Amino acid sequence: MTTPATTRQPPRWVDFHCHLDLYRDHAAVIAECDKERVATLAVTTTPKAWKRNREMAAGSQHVRVALGLHPQLVAERAGELPLFEALLPDARYVGEIGLDAGPRFYRSFPEQERIFERILRACAEQGGKILTVHSVRSVAKVLDHIEAALPPDRGRVILHWFTGTPAEARRAAAMGCYFSINREMLRSDRHRKLVAGLPLDRLLTETDGPFVEIDGTPVRPPSVADTVAELGDLRGIDSGELGKKIISNLRALVRAT
Repeated sequence: MTTPATTRQPPRWVDFHCHLDLYRDHAAVIAECDKERVATLAVTTTPKAWKRNREMAAGSQHVRVALGLHPQLVAERAGELPLFEALLPDARYVGEIGLDAGPRFYRSFPEQERIFERILRACAEQGGKILTVHSVRSVAKVLDHIEAALPPDRGRVILHWFTGTPAEARRAAAMGCYFSINREMLRSDRHRKLVAGLPLDRLLTETDGPFVEIDGTPVRPPSVADTVAELGDLRGIDSGELGKKIISNLRALVRAT
């Protein structure tokens, strides 16, 4: 993600949450992002993966890499927190981080909270970070931690694949959070209604590829064009205009941090 002043070819689309290193053709997907001008945030799930991902994307115009410690891996990877903290000064983007209170991961929830708070406080201390945050069955807890540990002027949060309540969405928006939307979120009536009510100036798009699939095939960053079209239909906005608005939202986010 770069600002207009440093981008020779401005982005056409935004994929603000994608696991590029989990595609079999990692390098080819990075090349696609540049060819199709998709401003892509490549999230990582462990700190050990960050350096290699950054090396792979070093020559890319449109791919940036986030430093992550995924809540679903906390039970096995909590020991990597010191490495995360050591790498953080060199990382502007942070993710995937957050909390997951789903049945498979609930046993590690207290440890997830400890690590999430440590990360938020480290980001606040350093300032200028942009975070993409996981919040499965834990939106209220996630917002509580953000409110306590990361003032809006010390970093910005994007709630990835947000599935909270309308009241939680309003609270998140009041705290300055953004929301990244993928195609799978538009499959259920409940989530469509939620997405329809989110503030337009806080919307970004994502794929969460390769975890999201269409007809059994993992989505790739350029497919956010289809998400923008569906989102435009849902919001009653021309898809071309909505695409420009999402780019504008990204630029505003980058400028604000």
